[in-house]
Amino acid sequence: MSIKDQFTPEEWVQVMTGPGRVGAAVVAASPSGVTGLVAEARALAEAIREQVSAQGRTPLLEAMAADLLGTPPDPSTLAQEERPRTMEEARARSIEGVRQAVWLVGSKTSPEDAAAYRRLLWTVAERTAQAAKEGGFLGIGGEQISDQERAVLDELRRVIGLETGAGSVTVTHETPPATS
Repeated sequence: MSIKDQFTPEEWVQVMTGPGRVGAAVVAASPSGVTGLVAEARALAEAIREQVSAQGRTPLLEAMAADLLGTPPDPSTLAQEERPRTMEEARARSIEGVRQAVWLVGSKTSPEDAAAYRRLLWTVAERTAQAAKEGGFLGIGGEQISDQERAVLDELRRVIGLETGAGSVTVTHETPPATS
C-alpha cells in the first residue's frame, strides 16, 4: 500500500495543492505586477521541485514527486470552487486550504512525512515572498518582503505549525479544520 492510498482522491488533491496555496496566499497578500508575478511563480515552482526531488526525501514527498512527473488529473473530475472576488478572499481561502492540507498530512502520515511537508510549505512561502521587490518603481527602490507579505508569512508559520524560536515544529490542529 502506497502512502497515497492513505488519502481519498479529494484529500490527495488537497495535499498536492498545499504548496501552490501557500504561494497563492503570499502573492495575494501583496500583488507584484506582471514581472513580479512571473518571478514569484518561478520561485514557487523551483521551491516545490527542489523539495520533492531532494536526496533523502520521505515517502510522502516521493509520492508527490511521482504525481508531479505523471499525468495530471483531468480538471473536469476535480471539484470546482467559485473564484474569489477579492485578493483578501483569495488569501483567506488559500490559507484555509493550507490548514486543511497540513491537518490531513499530520493525521495520516508519519511524523517525518508531516515535518517534511511543513518544510516544503515553508520553503515555498519564503521563496515566493523573496522573489520580487515590493513597492518600488521599475525595480528601483521597494523592499524585498512587504509588510503585507510579512503578515501572511507570520500567519502561515502558525498554520503550518512552525515555532518562531528554535525552528521546532508543533502540530497545530487535533481536529480537522472547517471546510468551506
